[in-house]
Amino acid sequence: MRMTSSTIRKRWSPKPDQATPHHRRAAKAAAAVAAGALALSLTACGGADDGDSGTEGNTEETANNVTLPKLDGTSLEIAAVWTGAEQANFKKVLAEFEKRTGAKVTFVPAQDPIINFIGSKVAGGQPPDIAMLPQPGAIKQAVDRGWAKPIGTEAQKELGENYSQGWQDIGKVGGKQYGVYYKAANKSLIWYNNQVFENAGASEPETWPDLLKTAQTVYDSGVTPFSVGGAEGWTLTDWFENVYLSQAGPEKYDQLAKHEIKWTDPSVKDALTTLAQVWGKTDYIATGALQTDFPASVTQVFTGGDQPKAAMVAAGDFAQVNIPTTMKVGTDAKVFPFPAVGDNGPVVSGGDAAVILQDSKGAQALATWLASPDAAQIQAKLGGYLSPNKNVPNSAYPNAVQQRIAKALIDAGDDFRFDMSDQAPQAFGGTPGKGEWKILQDFLKNPKDVAGAQQKLEAEAAAAYGG
Repeated sequence: MRMTSSTIRKRWSPKPDQATPHHRRAAKAAAAVAAGALALSLTACGGADDGDSGTEGNTEETANNVTLPKLDGTSLEIAAVWTGAEQANFKKVLAEFEKRTGAKVTFVPAQDPIINFIGSKVAGGQPPDIAMLPQPGAIKQAVDRGWAKPIGTEAQKELGENYSQGWQDIGKVGGKQYGVYYKAANKSLIWYNNQVFENAGASEPETWPDLLKTAQTVYDSGVTPFSVGGAEGWTLTDWFENVYLSQAGPEKYDQLAKHEIKWTDPSVKDALTTLAQVWGKTDYIATGALQTDFPASVTQVFTGGDQPKAAMVAAGDFAQVNIPTTMKVGTDAKVFPFPAVGDNGPVVSGGDAAVILQDSKGAQALATWLASPDAAQIQAKLGGYLSPNKNVPNSAYPNAVQQRIAKALIDAGDDFRFDMSDQAPQAFGGTPGKGEWKILQDFLKNPKDVAGAQQKLEAEAAAAYGG
């Protein structure tokens, strides 16, 4: 998944490579509870009079709870794929680190897939000091190739104090801590233009059949139901994962994530067939989906007055940075949990982890900073960001919607499923124009060919997983 890391639904559960059948059953029950809590949270923040912007979150002074060394004269580089507001907001976090330590930190814009970008930098003898990696699979690749360096004592101390065990474990390889999950994502959400819904007389759906009815109601009012950022394949894997997790269940999800079952499995056929109920109705999707990037897919739902290009977009909590400031979150721009396809709604999450590539006092200090609530609180105030750090004050988030989303994330503890494509080898689950991303883009273009899509997915998966 390319997060560019979350709001109402998380992919929570035990660490994928450690889940036993017992753990999976427990996680399934916990996921059901978490999904119910999330649904209640979203319903609670969806009322028209729930327009409290949560501006109290912007009045708190930046906390000072982490000890950092003096690093005058130290220069560091940190690479990430973040662009636009996401990059600008992260730079403010880096600026505070510079202020506290005296170090100079340069943000290095990276390209997808970032593991290839890092490889080119390593080959050239100039890797960044830290890279923000969006996939557990990418962390493992960096370790296996000898690029990643273990997280030191001080950063591990911050992790132990501020993170649930599940978030710590996802950053481990071979029992050693290599990743600090700075940013989380709840990717089981659908954002919508409230004025369009009111004009159409549409209501928030709770189930997949309800979603189809809502889409038809919106369509009958003269507005295209869905915006899809199909130019970026990760948006399509998110659609698939939400449908698959809810319909097939957590155990199948874990098996498919590890390629223990094939993509030709009947459960995949069912999920693709369900997806085709939306993707196969061309009038339901805004034109040019395969040429629409993620930011534009969000923006076009919230521009154009009461006649936007589309009424809804399936997107994580981080979509908030792309909602125009003229649209008030919680009043004009609202959100509901991704509807249940099976017995329970999906609960899917993702995240971005800081991984040290050049070990030094400065790099370890920066990792420690990113593991602290002080750093996360700065970006939380700016919106479009969610932290897995349980000691970030809920009031730091800038509006009531995001405050409830953040609380639901922390309250879920370790009960999450992590983004499936992020668990896959990069060649299959995280490369533009290849693997799952490309095949689902082709399927968006031709949703009738379910069997063909399955065969291609299995062929690519078998090659990437090595069997």
